[in-house]
Amino acid sequence: MNTGNKVLKKLKEEISSKNWNRYMKNLTYSEKESKETFAQFYTSNILIARWIKTKYDFQLAHLFELETKIKPFIAVSINKELTLKKNNHSAKTKEQINQTKSTILNPSFTFESFIIGNSNQFAYTTAKSVSEKPGTIYNPLFLYGGVGLGKTHLIQAIGNHQISLGAKVIYTTFEQFMNKFTSHLRTQTMDRFREHFRECDVLIIDDIQFLSGKEQTQEEFFHTFNELHQAKKQIIITSDRQPHKIKGLVDRLRSRFEWGLMADIQPPELETKIAIIQKKCEIDGINLNRDIINFLASNMGNNIREIEGAIIKLNAYSGLMNQNLTLEFAHNVIKDQLIEKQKNISIEDIIKVISKELNIKSSDIISKKRTRIVVRARRISIYLIRNMTSNSMPQIAVYFNMKDHTAVSHAMKKVNEMVEEDEQLKVLLEEFSNKINQK
Repeated sequence: MNTGNKVLKKLKEEISSKNWNRYMKNLTYSEKESKETFAQFYTSNILIARWIKTKYDFQLAHLFELETKIKPFIAVSINKELTLKKNNHSAKTKEQINQTKSTILNPSFTFESFIIGNSNQFAYTTAKSVSEKPGTIYNPLFLYGGVGLGKTHLIQAIGNHQISLGAKVIYTTFEQFMNKFTSHLRTQTMDRFREHFRECDVLIIDDIQFLSGKEQTQEEFFHTFNELHQAKKQIIITSDRQPHKIKGLVDRLRSRFEWGLMADIQPPELETKIAIIQKKCEIDGINLNRDIINFLASNMGNNIREIEGAIIKLNAYSGLMNQNLTLEFAHNVIKDQLIEKQKNISIEDIIKVISKELNIKSSDIISKKRTRIVVRARRISIYLIRNMTSNSMPQIAVYFNMKDHTAVSHAMKKVNEMVEEDEQLKVLLEEFSNKINQK
């Protein structure tokens, strides 16, 4: 058995049978094309290839490293023979193949796999409505919000639903749109470019904010927008900000983006993040206990992609190192990511949140006052500062004007004891951590 097949055999043992049978069973390894630093795999579907590359790239590379001591680059391509056979040997022109490759949707991005919370419910409901009645309501649909909050999931869910109904869907990032435009402009084949983007039922453009200042590309997109809108074809756009906040955007495009409906996605609340992690674990067959789930939800910030990456990393490390998934193990595996986040959180950020949530003046928290409510707020602040920032106990002692670090250690000990006895306090600390991470 060659190395690639050994790796696939091990991967099959580590992932859920559902994912293996649905996505991985047709994956084949090419020993002939692979090298020590390069592993070539083939599958029959471009969507599946993208999904495998996104989801299992890290795990496949680590399994190779265990076998060969070298971590290769993982390539997942389309097996042309299988693709042709599957399509009854129908001849495809080069342009048709390029069109297929330009619309790469993740098959796991569906409405069923999207976790709904207060932060995204309006965006979800709107996207669902558009998927059922494209081109008739909310055209264009403009979704905006920060990185990793679920915009791409929702718009690809629309695309996947429409493809299942036989519609022609084009999904592209704005960068890809611009690169295609530049390439066709250079080769004087703009007719092909316009035919490609204007002869579709649904056009989905991700990260439109990058058109800022690209005057020639904006001009072309303006005409593409008009053609599709007049033909009652659905246009879906995402951005990290509202149209009026995109600098360098021409007024006529800005007004068109505001023709339909704009929906924002806010950072998820703690309960939604916990539900997202639980759903992710359920889909991937990963078993994380409640403490680890709460730890990830409270400390990994709001970027859902980063949280999902941490889950995959934990599962991979647990399998490769033959370690149980404990809270201590989880903390050690993702400590570098946590340290990076800690650099962006200050003591003042934490005290500001505690002050607001407990309705206590910030000045009281750092004072010498000994009332019961102030002492409790001070201890909670010290506990969170120690756990969420890189400040040492002596540094914290100086900030709170304490005698030495032993006072900080005492405060930490008291909170740990209270958490053991009071489940409500544990939940409260998790909520505070989540709010601090949103700052």
